[in-house]
Amino acid sequence: MANARLRALIVEDSRAWQEILAEILSDVGLDVDLATDSVSAAVVLQAAPHRVAIVDLSLDEGTRQNEEGLAVLQAIRRQDPGCTPVLLTGYATVEVAVKALTEYGAFTCLRKETFRRAEFRELLHRILALAPGARPVGTGAEPGAANAALLFPATLPELAVLLVEDDPGWRGILLELLTDAPLRNRVRPCASYGEALGYVRREKYALAVVDLSLANSTAPSANRDGYQVLRHAQAALVPAIIVSGLATPSDIETAYAQYGIFAYFEKQAFDRAAFRGVVAEALASSQAPDGEVARLTPRERDVLALLVQGLTNKGIANALVISTNTVKRYLKSIFEKLDVDSRSGAVAKALGVGIKTPPAR
Repeated sequence: MANARLRALIVEDSRAWQEILAEILSDVGLDVDLATDSVSAAVVLQAAPHRVAIVDLSLDEGTRQNEEGLAVLQAIRRQDPGCTPVLLTGYATVEVAVKALTEYGAFTCLRKETFRRAEFRELLHRILALAPGARPVGTGAEPGAANAALLFPATLPELAVLLVEDDPGWRGILLELLTDAPLRNRVRPCASYGEALGYVRREKYALAVVDLSLANSTAPSANRDGYQVLRHAQAALVPAIIVSGLATPSDIETAYAQYGIFAYFEKQAFDRAAFRGVVAEALASSQAPDGEVARLTPRERDVLALLVQGLTNKGIANALVISTNTVKRYLKSIFEKLDVDSRSGAVAKALGVGIKTPPAR
């Protein structure tokens, strides 16, 4: 059996995706086995060794919370250690992707909504060039740090990012992180509030990365011009990440409560890999399909729009003339429909599809 071809396993419940993946795997010289769930995958794994496995996270199209694919990754690690698994999914969050990489031995994680045939073929060639069962350097280490750059590798589309930072050193660091693979963004760097405002008014951005203290000759010691940038970014429905040397509790609370930022990084404890992971999550959330928001009721959309403005539960209740308990019920329903578990996650998805401020009532 010296001429026996290598085998690939596809664990996917969608017929369309089975056909797409099988075609590409066959083109690179692999014989393909199919499974639709963890039970059938275990049977196939026992029958023959595989060189690579492409595993969907959710093996039940009717349940987005389904993570049966992780059980398949665990079975591959146990039954076929020479097999290199890849997670391909439309539902994985960064947290789930990190878990797949660090706890379940996945080589990498790909997103269906940004899937590219040519990039997938290139990934397969890289895997086949490695020793069986090999992992990229850095996997299996600390969750979310060394592996953050492997999330969504080379699959995010080029997106426009506004970078507002007046320190040349930090501007260079952030520019490198935002444009290096796998993020590959088109970044517009600037140093002041006035410059940033002009860009926000002229161009559309998927994300803003903002320092709070910007070049300002009139108030260099008490400068908080970054808040003005955040205000205009919020009005333009652009999610924002702060990277700042100002990290007092008051600054952080104001940024989250009033401007609905996605994340806050302190320069004094800046982690490059963590920053890249959060940027990837923010960009992925900002590209959320309109269909998720379309499931919201008109009142839920009103609540979400006020959440985007940074209002508290009490503020939303006052604006809509309802009780805070009713607001909590609406938020619970919104989180479930958008498949998020935090206010910032809901805001990011709302910004991604252009949720507008509700009319005054």
